[in-house]
Amino acid sequence: MTLYPFPFTTKKQDAESMVDLFSLIKDYLVDQEDGIRHLITWFLNLVMEEEALLQVGAQRYERTDSRKASRNGYKPRTLLTKYGELELLKPQFREFPFETQVFEKYSRVEQAILSAVAESYLQGVSTRRVDKVMTALGVEGISASSVSRITKELDEKVSEFLSKPIEHEIPYLFIDATYLKVRDGLHYENKALFIVSGVRDDGFREILGARLADSEDSLFWQDLFEDLKERGLRGVKLIVSDGHKGIQKAVRESFIGSSWQMCHVHLIRQALKKVQKKKQKEVADKIKEALVDRQKYNDLIRELDKMEYKSAADTLENFQYDVMNYMQFPQSHWRKIRTTNMMERTNKEIKRRTKVVGAFPNQESVLRLVVSILIDINEDWITGNRYIVMEQ
Repeated sequence: MTLYPFPFTTKKQDAESMVDLFSLIKDYLVDQEDGIRHLITWFLNLVMEEEALLQVGAQRYERTDSRKASRNGYKPRTLLTKYGELELLKPQFREFPFETQVFEKYSRVEQAILSAVAESYLQGVSTRRVDKVMTALGVEGISASSVSRITKELDEKVSEFLSKPIEHEIPYLFIDATYLKVRDGLHYENKALFIVSGVRDDGFREILGARLADSEDSLFWQDLFEDLKERGLRGVKLIVSDGHKGIQKAVRESFIGSSWQMCHVHLIRQALKKVQKKKQKEVADKIKEALVDRQKYNDLIRELDKMEYKSAADTLENFQYDVMNYMQFPQSHWRKIRTTNMMERTNKEIKRRTKVVGAFPNQESVLRLVVSILIDINEDWITGNRYIVMEQ
């Protein structure tokens, strides 16, 4: 199907566009998922065509003294949305670059990717795939001064996001990590990037902070928590994370009166590392069943000990007082506050977008890209559906 990017300018074009629109609506009624992509593609192409009209100062093929530029066809551009990848047609001018608001939200992430790749290239860190990445981003070449300008803009946005005031109370706080390869001197290290998010008192999710860890001791966490409190973090009742001792100690000291919840997914993974592969599914099912009842949990510890899985039994015993703290809150919240699963999509998106970079040249470039992604996800969270219905 041809998706007309042209605005309604003549009766003929108007009629053709309306016929095309009716076809798109028909597609939507037949296949909503595919149809909505066609509708959005059609609409965004139309928006860019209207923007082009305003920037040129004349209709297509119109001869007038007010014309500021000549059209030079279209350049295909993809746009990743929650409805999938859209194939758009971006107008081109001969005299100056076409500017559009359509890609504004996504250009921040593209700039961050470009910055990280270009930094690697200019520092001699990596040359493979650089040209391919640049072409995919629509960039023919880039200089050191361009990288400097882009990184300065991104650093300002990163700083603004990581220092923004926390205006709502955050009863549920979540901490999760993803690991990225970063250059440190002459070698590369896998560094943990910790992301802190929360469920607000109005039930919406919000990303509160991100930090790349040089170490994971309690001082690192205390510093991070103090920064969050200075920005307005308050009302925390439950903190959900993996079982790192540094987090536990910092939570006890920074959030007096709050409970810490060991993420069930992390607990099961940790226990299964000490179980024979052929028995892992059986043991995982037993743990899931025991995580809702204190007596079953204690019985399972003894059972694993008898099965000669002493290390797995020790893991469950070490966290026996921290796996059911979620149960003191409304039952309708339980499924969403006993794990860090709400961060799963966030980490997947970070992995997907950082794959094109490979290894980062420095820690600053990590934050430029990751925070750019987090800004977009955060916008979706606070303008989307309520994550939890908070009971009064």
